[in-house]
Amino acid sequence: MGPLKGVKVVEFAGIGPGPFCTMMLADMGAEVLRIDRKGGESRFGKFDVMARGRRSVALDLKKSEGIEAALKLVDRADILIEGFRPGVMERLGLGPEICHERNRKLVYGRMTGWGQEGPLSAAAGHDINYIALTGALRAIGRPGEPPPPPLNLIGDFGGGGMLLAFGVVCALWEAGVSGKGQVVDAAMTDGASLLMAMMYGARAAGMWSVHRGVNRLDGSAPHYDTYACADGKYISVGSNEPQFYALLLEKCEIDDPAFQAQHDVDGWPELKKKLAVIFLKKTRAEWCDIMEGTDVCFAPVLDMDEAPEHPHNKARNTFIEVAGVLQPAPAPRFSRTRPEVQGPAPLPGEHTEQALPDWGLDAATIARLKETGAI
Repeated sequence: MGPLKGVKVVEFAGIGPGPFCTMMLADMGAEVLRIDRKGGESRFGKFDVMARGRRSVALDLKKSEGIEAALKLVDRADILIEGFRPGVMERLGLGPEICHERNRKLVYGRMTGWGQEGPLSAAAGHDINYIALTGALRAIGRPGEPPPPPLNLIGDFGGGGMLLAFGVVCALWEAGVSGKGQVVDAAMTDGASLLMAMMYGARAAGMWSVHRGVNRLDGSAPHYDTYACADGKYISVGSNEPQFYALLLEKCEIDDPAFQAQHDVDGWPELKKKLAVIFLKKTRAEWCDIMEGTDVCFAPVLDMDEAPEHPHNKARNTFIEVAGVLQPAPAPRFSRTRPEVQGPAPLPGEHTEQALPDWGLDAATIARLKETGAI
């Protein structure tokens, strides 16, 4: 009963941000049909969390019959999601112009790294390259060290899949008003740049340096960083505001006058050394007893086995099990139309026999597809 119940999505199977986008749509109640390559195999099976909540049909898109079957599915769709390099869908005969001739209200979602045009649009790349081009990667890390790859969260998922999900839902709303679909060009370089909006604003105001080691949110400030504890585990503090910083000093029993100069950038390295010594005196659990739940702005640094067991995450059911696989629950939450996972990841082509009739293909058409080897 999610808020997108009744919305039909055709997804051309891909990796990374495309499936993440479609997972979000499925979690919100959309009916998603994934078109997999005929003969393809699942790399992860039920552990492919981003493929949850949809059915799969397998088509041979090298055959004209397979292309026509795909177009018949597009005829019934509200949204199409694809993540190929620019021009691939056009060469297949599945580009936006052809699809819109058949389905004028279709929202055609395109996920790429560099975008549909531009000097780099045809080049290969990955998350680390896309965020490097935006200024985001250079802003992360310790001074004097190379920027560390921040997993593939910024480009693939935050600046990619999530941006595309937002874009296609916006376009779907507009199509309901205008009666016309459109192309949504979601590029990870655009999305990662957008995620840097606050930093670019601060830079323009002279409040952010391109050099790491002097910015208040990049781990340079002693009151905004992670620290090792006596047991080798870590904690995080984010005591930016004066009242939170004062509470941090109180909880740590610090009376050293040097700590009163919270925003003296020149003094930060020495204060960090002193704080590091203090936090090493107790275990992570002991610091949690002292600080967790207070206005210090504190949290233990948990690993992926610990996080689902934390009392706060358990109370909110932030993690759930689907087919025996522990995974993040759908988000955000709604007061009435509750999102939910519609099922585990399908195997490629698992639902071909059942889904094609449900999406309007008649028995004779399906028989011809079998005869030609298109399914």
